[in-house]
Amino acid sequence: MKAVIAIGSNLGNPQENIDIAVALLKDATKLVALSSMYVTKPVGGPVQPDYINAVALAESELPAADFLSMLHGIEAALGRERIEHWGPRTIDLDLIQYGSILSYSDELLLPHPRAHERRFVIEPWHEIDPDGILLTHGRIDGLLRTLLEQEQ
Repeated sequence: MKAVIAIGSNLGNPQENIDIAVALLKDATKLVALSSMYVTKPVGGPVQPDYINAVALAESELPAADFLSMLHGIEAALGRERIEHWGPRTIDLDLIQYGSILSYSDELLLPHPRAHERRFVIEPWHEIDPDGILLTHGRIDGLLRTLLEQEQ
């Protein structure tokens, strides 16, 4: 199944954190594509440093819950602590979409419920998958166009 993974970091050495996370993703799954790195302002939460963000596409046959657990394991290995909602972090690996799975459980929300609102997700995703579709909101190119128009 195709996995869309948003990657972000704003603590320690963010670029190194992302590089390590990507290497671990390559070990754990078949990484198909990785976007450029984007420097972005934090959304919500406390005052904190800017983020470096990217999006990766991977292929996996793991069940969705196991794939999410693998992402959480990589976060833990890089020292991710879940102290403050939307707070700064060494690494953040969000499973944005996994195949055509729709899940609304507390443990697994798919697709990610706020992905369509986040330029730091949509823009790098569009870079590596311009024909991509967010199951609940449509084509990535249209979502990006809407986000860019809202910023004007």
